Amino acid sequence: MAQTAADILIDTIHDWGVEVIFGLPGDGINGIMEALRKRREEIRFIQVRHEEAAAFMACAYAKYTGKLGVCVATSGPGGIHLLNGLYDAKLDGQPVLAITGHHFHDLIDTHAQQDVDLDRVFEDVSVYNTRVMGPAHVENVADLACRTAFSYRGVAHINFPTDLQEQERGPRSKRNVVDHTSDVRAHSARLPAEDAMARAAVVLNAGKKIAILCGRGALDASDELEALADRLGAPIVKALLGKAAVPDMGPYTTGGIGLLGTKPSQEALEECDTLFMVGTSFPYIEFLPKPGQARGVQIDLDPARIGLRYPVEVGLVGDCQRTLRELLPKLEKKSDRSFLQRAQAGAKEWWKLMETRGTSRDRPMKPQVVAWELGKRLTDTAIVSSDSGTIATWFARQIPARRGQMYSLSGTLATMANGLPYTIAAQIAYPERQCVGFVGDGGFTMLMGEFLTAVKYRLPIKIVVIKNNTLGMIKWEQMVFLGNPEYGVELQPMDFVAFARACGATGFAVDDPERCGAILDQALETPGPVLVEATVDPFVPPLPAKINFDQAKHFAEALARGEPNRSRIAWTILADRVREMI
Repeated sequence: MAQTAADILIDTIHDWGVEVIFGLPGDGINGIMEALRKRREEIRFIQVRHEEAAAFMACAYAKYTGKLGVCVATSGPGGIHLLNGLYDAKLDGQPVLAITGHHFHDLIDTHAQQDVDLDRVFEDVSVYNTRVMGPAHVENVADLACRTAFSYRGVAHINFPTDLQEQERGPRSKRNVVDHTSDVRAHSARLPAEDAMARAAVVLNAGKKIAILCGRGALDASDELEALADRLGAPIVKALLGKAAVPDMGPYTTGGIGLLGTKPSQEALEECDTLFMVGTSFPYIEFLPKPGQARGVQIDLDPARIGLRYPVEVGLVGDCQRTLRELLPKLEKKSDRSFLQRAQAGAKEWWKLMETRGTSRDRPMKPQVVAWELGKRLTDTAIVSSDSGTIATWFARQIPARRGQMYSLSGTLATMANGLPYTIAAQIAYPERQCVGFVGDGGFTMLMGEFLTAVKYRLPIKIVVIKNNTLGMIKWEQMVFLGNPEYGVELQPMDFVAFARACGATGFAVDDPERCGAILDQALETPGPVLVEATVDPFVPPLPAKINFDQAKHFAEALARGEPNRSRIAWTILADRVREMI
């Protein structure tokens, strides 16, 4: 049987190492689905319940494996549904290929059904974006799409009219020489210029109080980061996507930074005289040293990111691990360890505070308890995915990262609903590893139909849903940032255990801190997909590690202006602080 254009597409991306595609069938991609059916032994198709989830899964697959994440959707609304997950990939710099269908090629732009020019719609989200013009065009654009997604760590999009998918390989233009493209993936040395390395060493050797800020670009440089910290006597501060860069209980890190960060991390950045940014474009500039306070050095693969957040003196364009290996011999061992020692003492006190909050036996159960108990039970190779909202605070602060584990969530886009799809993608990529989703009830319910995807494919994911019946982060932002009482944030309660069982999975419920650990033990040991509904106190605020005057003022204003739950909120905060002092 002659090859169709869709066959050529699937064979080409398979040559680029694609083994999994996430998507939802539709008549706009029937030819592609047939090509996948014929190659089901080589490429696994994962059917989702919503195309947005397919894009999230492709993004997470790329994050957790370093491979190309691929999603497919039909014409019109199917492709439009991909966009949120694709923006997640764009903003977090992940290589993803999106394949979408289109109307019959000779009826495009004639007001036909589902006649949406997705190649125009996807223009902003993509680093490569094209529409297939015929069978002879497919191999050329597919190779270029995969190469561009990898090279620029972004989204590539191929829009494919439905009738062209079924056309057989045929004549081509005389300039379109057969097999003139390649699936060879090229790599550069990814090392900065030697003179830039020398200038960076001068700045770092002159520093007395150096702070290292690392992000997702440093995830493969754990050993080098710790060697750097030891050499410079510098604490390692972690942006949230860099949570797994070094172990939280290691000797050098102070943990996270920002609204979800730690007090010792914030103090390290407030007091440092030199900032070394390694693989991060941490967006919350207000948490960085004030311009002029500290000298700066930055490593990033993307030269456009150098100096984006802080006025650094030296930019090192390269891979973090390789760059640090070359830089370390040029750095002097600091004899004065006092700055690091103060940060280490602060980190020790911070973890004592996290343990106090994580072992509280108060009722209603505190969300920190669930995170703390879960963290103690994760395997050394666990993959933990979280969602956006207050859940990210407990994920960031209360679950210590260990070497060998992986952690992620929607970083720069900070979208809700990604946690469950991320967990599914992780389990698809690593069938033998423990894959856990730590999500809030608001984010989970947005795409909870994907729990059926886990059931369908018998994925042993464990989903812990923190149930507080409110859009928690939005509520606290209304109060702390603007001084307004909460409004429009209450959620209709639902029975997540009944939902899990209706899906054909196992469900557990817990609202007692005394039983939380035992329930989690049972859930983690149960075969197949499992959901844990953890009902928690909705009045525990995810306050910053250090509250500034304006935040405290706005919080007080919100309570005074008619916050409906002001008495319970005030009592919760007061009781927690008194207990911590005791």
